[in-house]
Amino acid sequence: MMAKADLYKVCFLGGARYSKPLDGTSEKKFRALQPLGELFIIGFSKNLLPRQFTQHAHFYLMPQLPWAGLRYLEMFALGTILALWVICRHRVQILVAQSPYEAVAAAWAKIIASWLGRRVFLVVESHGDFAESLFLQRRILFPGLYRFSMRSAASFSLNRADLLRSVSHATGQQLQCWATGKQIVQFPAWTDIETFLLFGAQRNESKSKKILYAGLLTYLKGVVHLVNAFALIARDFPQAELVIIGRESDKAYAAQLKALLSKLGLESQVQFMPQLAQPELAKQMSQASVFVLPSLSEGLGRVVIEAMATGMPVIGSCVGGIPDLVREGINGFLVPPGDEEILSQRLRWVLEHPTEAVQMGRHGRNFAEKFFSTEVYVRGYRQIFEASQTYPGEMNHAPSTF
Repeated sequence: MMAKADLYKVCFLGGARYSKPLDGTSEKKFRALQPLGELFIIGFSKNLLPRQFTQHAHFYLMPQLPWAGLRYLEMFALGTILALWVICRHRVQILVAQSPYEAVAAAWAKIIASWLGRRVFLVVESHGDFAESLFLQRRILFPGLYRFSMRSAASFSLNRADLLRSVSHATGQQLQCWATGKQIVQFPAWTDIETFLLFGAQRNESKSKKILYAGLLTYLKGVVHLVNAFALIARDFPQAELVIIGRESDKAYAAQLKALLSKLGLESQVQFMPQLAQPELAKQMSQASVFVLPSLSEGLGRVVIEAMATGMPVIGSCVGGIPDLVREGINGFLVPPGDEEILSQRLRWVLEHPTEAVQMGRHGRNFAEKFFSTEVYVRGYRQIFEASQTYPGEMNHAPSTF
């Protein structure tokens, strides 16, 4: 039984990519978590070279292979070995897997460690709809076989988890369906809130007519519906501009979007920008009048918190965790996913009511400050780590929410 939280030895295992040195957002995150104990991170580098370094935590980064399927195999094989190594070499007691799929490696490490007489507490997190969202992100060969494999992997890891963590009510409900009776701790994903609040404080409350989207360019994100909705109002607002920021993770989908813009004659009013670092994204947000997240599926919608922190009203699809953040008519609007007519009406309202939209943005900023803070994030993990010390005795199986 550990007497102090700073004695926790924890390994986070997931598909995140890290650079050396850490980018500003990751540096803040691990600096905040460092007081909880000694942290080990198993993830991927940003190229084909493996890396090992220490910066607030000990990082063991596997090469980033070019195809997602190969990276899963790499995680299942090498990730299991690395997790078992930190358990045996560094006496790690807690494994935190950042999705039910990466958790397969963690679960095997836990099983093998038990054969060696070492007790490991396994935490499995869910940051989105792990059952269906992948099929909305890209085209899958042999989808039936792929779906069976994914469901089998998720069942394997969730059944061996000692505790679950969700980022929204929607992800928590899905976990409850898959792993009935297990304790669930809920708190939002890490957000570099200070950077967005800073740019929000510098916001120029001009009558901007810039509409902003930031996220991956995939079918899952529903960007095509935003483009079509914008087309319905573009002629009435010739000064309006739609800015689409994000990585073209689905090249075919991105090409279809650009072809659609050409067909609609909107090239002069729509701008594409690549994925931006957090400060650059915050700057773009502070100059826009409304943020739109038209996703078809969304775990929480962390970018919504970021947009609100800069003082923007948000229009989001009524899916996943977005309703946890958007209060209808107060800090933004909720629209049915894929409903281009209603989305265009909400866009029109924001552009026609700049004063009211500014007030919505202020409400959103206040909400973001209360909803997410570094203290809430760290407190969530502290609760998880403390729970590991009561298992398998007096653990409370009621969901906990921050």
